[in-house]
Amino acid sequence: MSRPLDNVDRGVLFHLQRDARNTTTQEIAETVGVSASTVRNRIEELENNGVIMGYYPEIDYEAANLPLRVLFVCTVPATERTTYVDQMMEIQGVVDVRKMLTGRRNIHVEVVGTSTQDITRITDTLHESGVIIESSEIMRQRRMQPFDHFHFSEQEES
Repeated sequence: MSRPLDNVDRGVLFHLQRDARNTTTQEIAETVGVSASTVRNRIEELENNGVIMGYYPEIDYEAANLPLRVLFVCTVPATERTTYVDQMMEIQGVVDVRKMLTGRRNIHVEVVGTSTQDITRITDTLHESGVIIESSEIMRQRRMQPFDHFHFSEQEES
């Protein structure tokens, strides 16, 4: 970003994280103290600068008939993490891959499936690609919340 985020940017990001689909630029404008056109311009700038990378629905996989959700904690060679991440994203059933900074346990892969056969297929594919699976856990629930830029900034100043 060509300039640091200000309180308007932070307010826009907070509201979009809370509910991007059902929050209007006018509603955001009223809470951050600028016009709706300023909010639209800021959103466009945040998107163009790669701060906002996309808008994704939060899916209840169980309600979508994908009752099995598994988190694999894996180890791959540190210098090849990006290559492995790209390969993992091609596997049917993989919904989230996270690169970690650590040397071991440096890739976390979230997968969904309808049966143990789906999970076995994904496990086998990971093993065949050279990934070491350190652990696998069935996920029951994932809860997320928007990052509160305002309270975080206040803590830094204290």
